[in-house]
Amino acid sequence: MAAIPPPIPDVVNPLFTPYKMANFNLSHRVVLAPLTRQRSYNNVPQQHAVLYYSQRTSKGGLLIAEATGISDTAQGYPDTPGIWNQQQVQAWKPIVDAVHAHGGIFFCQIWHTGRVSNSSFQPNGQAPISSTDKPLTPQKRSNGIDVAEFAPPRRLRTDEIPQIVNDFRQAARNAIEAGFDGVEIHGAHGYLLEQFLKDKVNDRTDEYGGSLENRCRFPLEVVEAVVNEIGAERVGIRLSPFADYAECEDSNPKELGLYLVNALNKYGIAYCHMVEPRMKTLGEKAESSDSLVPLRKAFNGTFITAGGYDRQDGIDAVAEDRADLVAYGRLFLANPDLPKRFALDAPLNKYNRNTFYTSDPHVGYTDYPFLD
Repeated sequence: MAAIPPPIPDVVNPLFTPYKMANFNLSHRVVLAPLTRQRSYNNVPQQHAVLYYSQRTSKGGLLIAEATGISDTAQGYPDTPGIWNQQQVQAWKPIVDAVHAHGGIFFCQIWHTGRVSNSSFQPNGQAPISSTDKPLTPQKRSNGIDVAEFAPPRRLRTDEIPQIVNDFRQAARNAIEAGFDGVEIHGAHGYLLEQFLKDKVNDRTDEYGGSLENRCRFPLEVVEAVVNEIGAERVGIRLSPFADYAECEDSNPKELGLYLVNALNKYGIAYCHMVEPRMKTLGEKAESSDSLVPLRKAFNGTFITAGGYDRQDGIDAVAEDRADLVAYGRLFLANPDLPKRFALDAPLNKYNRNTFYTSDPHVGYTDYPFLD
């Protein structure tokens, strides 16, 4: 079994100043971003995830678990974990316990893919559900080789939306039962909640479509239900107003982002996790004249930023007060002891994109070496 990272050395670096997020005392600002790994066979978390998450835990560090389905209609990828039944809840427990045993704070990202799915992932081979019946064109997968095909979605009826809100609420309750410290609602990256938020996708004519207020209604109903269920201090949300993942774009992302953070302030949630405008498409950094600073200033809680950050970017973001915490994905995937390496300014392992989503329980998962 691979070693667990030793304590992070004391260094003068903004990323390594302590921070209080709601009721949680963090010892540093380096966050494990939620990373789909596709190794939860049949949507059940596996024993090998105990080692994977343990390796990436540091005392007082925040980890956000991979996107986790809220129901049997939420799936859109092979072998992603769920948290809608008791078997899944019980399977998460040893993973969460291992993170806590190493002093980490662990949030579960709860997720519904909406139209980013296919009938093969749906119960009884039914159509995926969405805000719309507009299909998604085939997309190149993140390995740059395979092409994903999507089934035409079915537009949710107005009277069905409360059931999806309840699925998010129940998933949050289940996450707390599994021992998680809180949940992150996945409202980003072209998945179901964003399919309602963005006007290039949402073509509804009921109270969940049209105006900005109407498009934000369903995601905010989810926030309210989850806050009422587990408490605001245990709730975060991830948003990507500027992105165009899965053909999910908005004509006025600044207005959308500002409306959302101001609305979220009413609920007093622990954090808002925003994807940088430069990450317009999946995994590719691009120049952008847009900035998250106005959203950061408008939001009252902890502000986490993500999107193509390296060590110096993260230092600058905290030093310049553009973020409280910085989430790292690919670098953390390849460097289980990333906080320690950042503290020492040590060299980093290079990630191998070809093994991000293989189903092997070790290769590309728990086999990246530690510094010592």
